[in-house]
Amino acid sequence: MKPEELDKSNLPKHIAIIMDGNRRWAKKRGLDAKTGHKQGADTLENIVKFANKLGISYLTVYAFSTENWKRTEEEVGALMLLLQNYLEDFLQRVDTENVKIRVLGDITKLPKGLQKSIQKCVAKTKENTGLVLNIAFNYGGRDEIVKAVQQIAKKVQEGKLKPEEIQENTVEKELYTAGQPDPDLLIRTSGEMRTSNFLPWQLVYSEFLFMDKYWPDFTGEDLLEAIAIYQKRNRKFGGK
Repeated sequence: MKPEELDKSNLPKHIAIIMDGNRRWAKKRGLDAKTGHKQGADTLENIVKFANKLGISYLTVYAFSTENWKRTEEEVGALMLLLQNYLEDFLQRVDTENVKIRVLGDITKLPKGLQKSIQKCVAKTKENTGLVLNIAFNYGGRDEIVKAVQQIAKKVQEGKLKPEEIQENTVEKELYTAGQPDPDLLIRTSGEMRTSNFLPWQLVYSEFLFMDKYWPDFTGEDLLEAIAIYQKRNRKFGGK
């Protein structure tokens, strides 16, 4: 399939991806998990460039969940280093990519060097006007909502907000994705069919697409096919 075959008037404005299957991809080939994650990072690089050229406005990827700390120290360390290297490499070519980087999640729990790289990359790209790349790292959907509720409770406690004034948009303003549209399409690779604590508030009306291939094998062609499937669906948003 070619990009020109898509209905450009009906592109999803925001795509979310659960990049699943790096470890299984590596195991299938007799490789270690670190190699699988490195290949997954290379795939992300290609998909970000492809989506940006296609005209997608927002891309949110699930890179490291709050539950991933349970993995081996070696694997966790490799994932931290991969993100830091990705951000540092991106800083070298930021002027040509025009991508805006955002990191969703609690970065205070991350290594200091990684925190610094995140802060530099976010600051350097904040004026860019192309694709907004949200990297969910040390992210948990329930944790995000809890933190939003805590901020709202603080405002009530301080007398800045009355309980009866709390609306959906009150919560949305406290989420990591504040000011962004909810995802139109969620893609999960590797054949698993669950959302795994990813964007529970934001995905309520998203279209879901589960793909059998592992994330390192995901290509621009797969993204085009996913969008084509999305364009054939009738989004009702609770209506008839």
